[in-house]
Amino acid sequence: MLYHLYDMQHAALRPMRLMAEAAQHTFQNPFSPVSYTRLGRAMAAGAELLERTTRRFPKPAFGLKTTVVNGETVAITERFALQKPFCNLLHFAKPEGTPAQPRVLLVAPMSGHHATLLRGTVAALLADHDVFITDWVDARLVPLARGRFDLDDYINTVAEMIRFLGPQTHVIAVCQPAVPVLAAVSLMAAADEPVQPRSMTLMGGPIDPTANPTVPVQLAASRPLSWFERNVITTVPAYYPGGFRQVYPGFIQLSGFMSMHLDRHIGEHIGLFRHLVRGDGDSAEQHRRFYDEYLSVMDLSAEFYLQTIETVFQKHDLANGTMISRDRKVEPAAIRKTALMTVEGELDDISAPGQTEAAHRLCASLPDEMRGRHYQKGVGHYGIFNGRRWRENIMPAVREFIRKHDVV
Repeated sequence: MLYHLYDMQHAALRPMRLMAEAAQHTFQNPFSPVSYTRLGRAMAAGAELLERTTRRFPKPAFGLKTTVVNGETVAITERFALQKPFCNLLHFAKPEGTPAQPRVLLVAPMSGHHATLLRGTVAALLADHDVFITDWVDARLVPLARGRFDLDDYINTVAEMIRFLGPQTHVIAVCQPAVPVLAAVSLMAAADEPVQPRSMTLMGGPIDPTANPTVPVQLAASRPLSWFERNVITTVPAYYPGGFRQVYPGFIQLSGFMSMHLDRHIGEHIGLFRHLVRGDGDSAEQHRRFYDEYLSVMDLSAEFYLQTIETVFQKHDLANGTMISRDRKVEPAAIRKTALMTVEGELDDISAPGQTEAAHRLCASLPDEMRGRHYQKGVGHYGIFNGRRWRENIMPAVREFIRKHDVV
């Protein structure tokens, strides 16, 4: 019923949304004298805010058309290198003849937002790397006949993509996938597979949530798994491609994200109104770009969500050395061929400092020369992989670590 109520609310607001959209166009019409007045701009700004707060935002495009390699502008072509029911491996391909670059598998989080949330991450990496990204599929769009998808499937998918890309691959995990990526590399190492990544960079991930518990960690640990099953899991309505699939809806996750910093989000929208009234188009467009991405969400399969809550945030299996994936024990100490780098942000309130650093303790067999650490002051969770500090401080450190270990 939860999904049906959500859709009914969206449908009920449609007339208001259409009226707001019409008012916005009316008061922005260049042939109308009132559009050049402060009152007209205020009316248009208010209508835009109303329209945006009642709209559903579709999955954005990456829109990365070019990058600069060795001072030359080269075209970027997005193409799927591998397609799975729940994940597509997207390649940002450069033209033939482009100098060879380290191959990077960027593992995007499956935590409610689309992989396009890492657009800035990809853009900064493209100049010096051959970039692939896990483009996760919205669970409500996957037909029930395509099967289930849980944390073990996630781990297997990461391992499969590493094998597909070859032993020269460098893996970067942003946030949530730090755990399944470390698990996948551990299992490959324990099996002594010939295809193991050359390096693994874990950024702001909950390797050991108990190292520095945050509000989301405390929430996950404070309630039994049955509470999550009863209160946040729902069934996709029959009129979606994934009808009757059990999911953790993206709109619930978004509500959680928004409530953590509600005052900040309200302030940002008030700021948008002021920018529009003043005619500050650049600032308004910057706000739109961010929130078009932030408010675009996807559903997660229920089994993946519940298994992650239990394994990572309640039992802390990876940190405790008790993690099992499909009858295989996950032993990070088995990793000897893959260099490890961790990245943490001082103000991260999702995966606080110490949670990701714990990976070094678990990967006990690696010598010091195969380890790297970066602690960035003044950034929160989003700033680890997007924005000025990412481009100017964090990405160069990651790039140098990859270059150091991009040798046979």
